[in-house]
Amino acid sequence: MKKENIGRLVAALVIPIVIGGISAALSAKGMINYATMNKPPLSPPAWMFPVAWTILYLMMGFASYLIVVSEGEMRSKAMALIIYALQLLMNFMWSIIFFKWEQFMTAFAWLVVMFVFVIGCTIRFWRIKKLAAYMMIPYIAWLMFAAYLNMGAYILNQA
Repeated sequence: MKKENIGRLVAALVIPIVIGGISAALSAKGMINYATMNKPPLSPPAWMFPVAWTILYLMMGFASYLIVVSEGEMRSKAMALIIYALQLLMNFMWSIIFFKWEQFMTAFAWLVVMFVFVIGCTIRFWRIKKLAAYMMIPYIAWLMFAAYLNMGAYILNQA
């Protein structure tokens, strides 16, 4: 692996981890409140969320790295990475909307829009490097599960 590609790989892996970490830090108090809320069946234990998100962030970071170093057309790669960055920004905000502001229905709507961006990103990745798209599939599955948990929290915790 070329030296500049090692730097790109490290950056691609670190960026989503840092963004997710900052979002979690900003939402920490709400995450504590979540522990005491009514949750839908199949809700995982609290320790599972940071583990799952770390794995997902590393997978999506690696997917973005594959796009950066791919031999695809520069314009196509740039658009794929812009959509990737937008969905990452939406991901950052979802935790704040859900945990910090406790706006569960708004968070659900935000999640639906984020899901569309992630699907769009995955399709663009597929056109450039199929492995990058495959790396996004667990994230898509987790977002569907998160939508279930989000809506469940909304329904079960209405005042």
